Amino acid sequence: MIRILLAEDMHMVRGALVALLNLEDDLKVIAELERGDQILSAAREHRPDVAIIDIDLPGLDGLSAAELLHDRVPDCRTLILTSLGRPGTLRRAMSAHVSGFLLKDAPPSDLAQAVRRVVAGQRVIDPQLALAAWGGSESPLTTRETEVLQLAAQGTEPQEIAEQLRLSVGTVRNYLTTAVTKLNGRNRVDAIRIARESGWLL
Repeated sequence: MIRILLAEDMHMVRGALVALLNLEDDLKVIAELERGDQILSAAREHRPDVAIIDIDLPGLDGLSAAELLHDRVPDCRTLILTSLGRPGTLRRAMSAHVSGFLLKDAPPSDLAQAVRRVVAGQRVIDPQLALAAWGGSESPLTTRETEVLQLAAQGTEPQEIAEQLRLSVGTVRNYLTTAVTKLNGRNRVDAIRIARESGWLL
């Protein structure tokens, strides 16, 4: 029996996924979560074989949660579900060491099969997304610039960003200015829009 942890913040979607997965004889959902910051503790408690994680979760985004699982619960495979079919998002998922990456509009049978394949040690990627990523452009932003811009995109003020990342407010403002310049944005909001549309931010 393959044990599954499922993290999805939309109640109706989560309920439907649980019902679909539990119809399979060899699959069992053992934990259902609605927040990304619940994933690590739940994985440590329940020891699932696979964590199916929505990419856009409150508390902690799905890719950051996947990175935590890779580092701290390495026996648990991760399968990311997303409606964001952007090349940059897939590249971020690959760098987060996810085992699979599926679009939410894939047929239900694809999800069950993807779970089985990642447990068998294979990597599963939506083929259309893989083709798009092959031709997509890399982000010009550094990891730190991306991190600062991501927090700004969530509405976090520079003072709070500085406290979270243990930087000075001036350094945070410099990162934001550099990000805007690199992305040819008119301002911070424009830079966030450009980065999101390119798949470089969630």
